Amino acid sequence: MTVNERLVARGLLENWNDAVRARDRAAMILLLRRVAVPNASNVADAVLADPAFYGF
Repeated sequence: MTVNERLVARGLLENWNDAVRARDRAAMILLLRRVAVPNASNVADAVLADPAFYGF
């Protein structure tokens, strides 16, 4: 299951989008951990390093 699929399944996708737009790394990591994404901090850092690549 992809990260987005996990977030959608838990009803957290809009929260994720808001956190990314706000560049709120702590909130992003919390959300990723809530959906059991391994290496949540690495994923958050990758999205923040190149948000356009991820559609933000």
